[in-house]
Amino acid sequence: MRAIVGGRAGRKAAVLVFALVSVLVTACTNMPPPPVVSSPVAETSKAAPGDSSDIAVAVDSIGGGYNPHILADQSTTTHALATMLLPSVFRKGDDGRRVLDERLMRSAEVTAHDPFTVSYRIRPDASWSDGAPIAVEDFVYLHDAMTSQPGVVGAAGYRLISEIRPADGGKRVDVEFSEPYPGWRTLFDHLLPQHLMKDVPGGWQNALSDSFPAYGGPFAITTVDSARGEIVLERNERYWEEPAAVDRVVLRRTDPSALAGALGSGTDQLAVVGTDETGRQRLDGLGDDVSVSQVPRPYVVSTLLRPVATLADDQVREAVEALIDRDALIEAGAEGGPSGHDRAGAHVRAPSDTDYRATLPANASPLHPQPRKARRLLEEAGYERVAGTWTRDGQPLSLALAAPGQRQPFKAVADELTRQLVEAGIEVRDTTPESSRELFNRLLAPGENSDGAVQVDIAVVGRPVSGDPASTLASSYGCAPLVTGGADGREDEDGSGEGSTDESTESADGRSEERTPGGTGDGSADGAAESGESGDGTGQESESGSATDETESAQSGDEEGGPVRPANPAGYCDPELQPAVVDALTGSKPLDEVLRTVEPALWEAGVTIPLFQPADTVAVTSDVEGVRTAPMPAGPFASAVEWSRGEK
Repeated sequence: MRAIVGGRAGRKAAVLVFALVSVLVTACTNMPPPPVVSSPVAETSKAAPGDSSDIAVAVDSIGGGYNPHILADQSTTTHALATMLLPSVFRKGDDGRRVLDERLMRSAEVTAHDPFTVSYRIRPDASWSDGAPIAVEDFVYLHDAMTSQPGVVGAAGYRLISEIRPADGGKRVDVEFSEPYPGWRTLFDHLLPQHLMKDVPGGWQNALSDSFPAYGGPFAITTVDSARGEIVLERNERYWEEPAAVDRVVLRRTDPSALAGALGSGTDQLAVVGTDETGRQRLDGLGDDVSVSQVPRPYVVSTLLRPVATLADDQVREAVEALIDRDALIEAGAEGGPSGHDRAGAHVRAPSDTDYRATLPANASPLHPQPRKARRLLEEAGYERVAGTWTRDGQPLSLALAAPGQRQPFKAVADELTRQLVEAGIEVRDTTPESSRELFNRLLAPGENSDGAVQVDIAVVGRPVSGDPASTLASSYGCAPLVTGGADGREDEDGSGEGSTDESTESADGRSEERTPGGTGDGSADGAAESGESGDGTGQESESGSATDETESAQSGDEEGGPVRPANPAGYCDPELQPAVVDALTGSKPLDEVLRTVEPALWEAGVTIPLFQPADTVAVTSDVEGVRTAPMPAGPFASAVEWSRGEK
């Protein structure tokens, strides 16, 4: 198994502070600061009775945590609210491509290549619901948070930004990058009101924990009623664009067993929920009165075998991987429903990607359990099985496992994984924290675990995916510093962007031959990613001791960029692979060429086992008009401004 750098690397002490930039930017604007009149935050109360013009949407949960930029809050409800309440520079069109959102922007275009610079022009009338203009300060605030906070989604592209400059009274934003970035359209989704967010108690970590301080979209929240399980949204009367056709949208927590009845009776008009086999059959049984379809969620359920503590030993990590029954994990998480159809057989591209190809090596451990191989590796690592439990020096092999609380499908997968490992003789400790934010912002945060937090060995999480696989690759598996020799040494988090990369079609004649994914020098894995076949890809011949030498070498770093270290929840960093990751992110090499090297290396590292991409079932009654099933992550909520009630 390939030697990699684990999660014990020290956190870089100095963090680039962008607050000074915010002050300077504000000082440069030509208009005086707007009066801060905060929009009233929705309070918990009983929702007003509905009427025939309302549209009630059944969802799995309305639980708090609505920040679309942090891993802990990723959910259908979070994406729904972000889509209806927050402004974005680009949005996905019906064909999945990123298009400029002219409700917010006048233009966004590359205006220079040396250095790479993008100029954004914001509409003069675009403003938050409290009257403050949407301006450069909001761009600065989001960039600052995405590059300095743990547990964020899609930090890789933001880390390439070297400067943000204001012009035209803050309504033009010039963003300079340290490297070319073909995926620049992925940035600045779901802008947040800097003038209010900067003073939120607890800062970014508490941002949008239970509501929104202001809105920049066609809707506004009037009620968050946790007891009733409802969030009421009404037309934003201060929205400068065409108003929403419907007066109110009510997101309502559903009882899966009662969902079909609620749609059939007209209590709910729309549902966007996860379903098992029985639930899907009930919806199909409603006939022509309800149309049913599927929308993939923007993440892949994955098992992280983090190379820290016990699993820093390559042999032990490889043995644990060999004990896992991947098919059983998928079955447990999908519950026989539509989610089981989209099995994830690659690390970077998701099944929803039009260019998706499975890269899972044939006959490798992730594909089929290999108990004999696991026994051999554990014995070589000094373990023996005593009374059904693997022990070494009198101590049991014990692993800490965590998942995002009780959320499904993560809990179901974690329960099944626990059962498999315990049955195989490995002790499993449930270290799932009460808060998902605690898991991602602390327990899985990169850097040295020096604050007494539990060291998580295995995590069942959702790895964000999008239409820009190069950004997904860099955010999910990259090292920090992100760009070798770059000036920004801050740590990066797991995430993704949502754009299109300008991939070259030129041949790969100049590709280096000496850097092979398995560290064996034979180069045989180069074509495995395309065919989905390879050698055993498991690294059975590698010695666990090789990790020490490579880790020490990696931590010495390059002369300009400083030491490289893990920058993702997996605690994974491969210094040999990092140049290829950067090549893909900056467009120096075509992504497909890079993936021919990266995918086999990631399978060999044995740090991540992709399982499946969950899907939401979308059910729409015949009396609702204007609902379109757009690509993830917005899904049908991208068309909410057009929804209306017709005659059934």
